[in-house]
Amino acid sequence: MTATPLLSALTTRAKDQAHTRTPTCPCGAATLTDRPDGTVVRHADTVAKAHAPDTTPTELTARLTTAADLPDILLPPLAPTPVDLHGRLVTFWPYGTPVDPEDPDAAPWEEAAILLARLHRTPAPPGLPPMRGPAKAARAIARLQAATRHRAVTPQPATEPVLRAWAALPAWARAEAPMPDLPDRPDRHGPPPHPTLCHGDLHLGQLVRHPAPDGPWLLIDVDDLGIGTPTWDLARPAAWYACGLLPPDEWTRFLTAYRAAGGPAVPAEGDPWPALDVAARALTVQTAALAIVKAAAADRPLDEVQQAVVDACARMGAVPPELTHGHAK
Repeated sequence: MTATPLLSALTTRAKDQAHTRTPTCPCGAATLTDRPDGTVVRHADTVAKAHAPDTTPTELTARLTTAADLPDILLPPLAPTPVDLHGRLVTFWPYGTPVDPEDPDAAPWEEAAILLARLHRTPAPPGLPPMRGPAKAARAIARLQAATRHRAVTPQPATEPVLRAWAALPAWARAEAPMPDLPDRPDRHGPPPHPTLCHGDLHLGQLVRHPAPDGPWLLIDVDDLGIGTPTWDLARPAAWYACGLLPPDEWTRFLTAYRAAGGPAVPAEGDPWPALDVAARALTVQTAALAIVKAAAADRPLDEVQQAVVDACARMGAVPPELTHGHAK
C-alpha cells in the first residue's frame, strides 16, 4: 500500500498519542483501514481514525460526547473533540480486540443484541443528529447508478432487480423523508415519540473487547450514531437470515437476547417481521449494490454470497414491503 500524506500523518499522530498514554510503548503499528470514506491506523494500544471528508464537526462531536457518556455500551474516545489533519477530522480511541472472523462459532450474537437493547433504551441526548443508516444505503445506490452510467457495471442482469427493490421501499428508508421515529417528522399526528438512540451500522465488525484482550464487548464506530428507527440496527442480521446467510439458530439467539433485554425495536412476542421488513429489505439492497460495484471494480463475477443478496432483491419484487410501522415501543 502506498503511503499518502494523510496516512503518513495519521500514523505519526497515532504514534504520538500512544506514547503520551504509554511512555514505554512497545511500538507495534498497523494500518487497519484505508478507504476514501475512512482511514484507521493503530499504534500499540491507540487507534486513530480519519473520518469521511464530508463529516460535520458539530455532529461528530455530539456523537463523541454520547460515546464518552455511555462507556458501558460504546467504546469511549480518548478525546472529546476531533482534530483537523489534512482537511479531515481525526479521532483517537483505545484499541479493543475485534471479533475473530475465523471463528464464527464464537460470534457474540447475544452480546451484540444486549448492547443494542441497552442503547435503544437509553434516553437520547439533546442535539444528537439523526441516525445515518438510510443515508448510507442511499449512497450505496448512488454508487451503483454512477457505475452503471459510466458502464463500469453492466445494467443486466444484476442491477435491475436491485434498483427495482430500492424503488419499492418507502421514502424514509431511501433517505428521501424523515424516519418514522423522529420527533419532528412533519406528517406526524399526536404526541411526538421518545427519540430512540441508534447505532446506525450494526454488524459484528462493530464490536470489540475492551480492555483488550478479553474485556467486555462494546460497540464501536459512532459515524452513523443518532436518533431514529431502531429496527435499522437489527436489519443486517435479519437480512442475512432472510437471504439464507445467517443460520436460523444464530438469528434466534440474537433476536431472543434482544427481546429478553427489553429491546424496543420489535414486539416482545410474536412475529418480528412486520417491524423488521422494511429495514431488512433496505440493508439487503444496500449490500447487493455494493457487491455489484466491488465485483465490477475487480473485474470478476459475483461470488456465491453476493449473488444470494442480489437474488433476494429479485424475490422482493413478488412481495411488497410491510409499510406499516406501528409496533410496541
